[in-house]
Amino acid sequence: MNVNADAAIKPIIGLTTYLEKAVTDGCGTVRAAFLPETYLTPILEAGGVPVLLPPQPTLGNMIQHLVSRLDGLLIPGGWDVDPGLYGQEPHPETDQPRPERDQWEQALILEALRQDVPLLCICRGEQLLNVTLGGTLHQHLPDVVGNANYQLGGHQFNAIQVEIRPDSRLGGLLGTASLDGVPVSHHQAVDRLGEGLIAAAWSEDQVVEAIEYPDNRFCLGVQWHPEQLAEEKTLFAGFVEAASAKMLSRLVPATVVTPALEGELSAS
Repeated sequence: MNVNADAAIKPIIGLTTYLEKAVTDGCGTVRAAFLPETYLTPILEAGGVPVLLPPQPTLGNMIQHLVSRLDGLLIPGGWDVDPGLYGQEPHPETDQPRPERDQWEQALILEALRQDVPLLCICRGEQLLNVTLGGTLHQHLPDVVGNANYQLGGHQFNAIQVEIRPDSRLGGLLGTASLDGVPVSHHQAVDRLGEGLIAAAWSEDQVVEAIEYPDNRFCLGVQWHPEQLAEEKTLFAGFVEAASAKMLSRLVPATVVTPALEGELSAS
């Protein structure tokens, strides 16, 4: 492979998006695919190239081909997962389902796991990862823990402490056994773990705040919102680093990777 030394070779990170009614200055009220910039910034700062993936039909081998062109996949927060996907009737406080988004993201998650593409799932994304692998959710945490500390309402984030499993990938990545003041805004959480998943962090109420799939190179879900912390760089750096390794294995056969090429890819 001939690599131009002046070209920046960076991993492509797919991010799924909302598909909702939006009010714009130029187009009025339209149905639009969008994602808050707070998800894009840490990917860019870590050296990745974010690409938005709006919900769409999953026909033929489209998902397989799409995921094969990604070096990493991020599933962000958003509306509640349809409780019908884990065999429950909706709680009165559960959001109206978004079946298009659920189907799209579940297909991407399964294919990313199959192809061992690095996967980072945040808030709703973590919950959907768990449901996709056969797990269930607590639909309304105030019924479980007796308080509303995890979702203050009004698009506000509360700050909580989480304890991290020391032998987890998350613990190794962050290099700590606890985090103070992580931002949360969720009224649902993991209940029964999906197949192959382990819990990696808990709140003081023993609410699961992170899960991971240790069989793959990088598959991590966090219930809090690391994209809301300007100083949170380690998690995204680890994710993009794993994506860079995936990119390298995809673009260049291991037998022809030279130290000079590895250095060039790292520098970019």
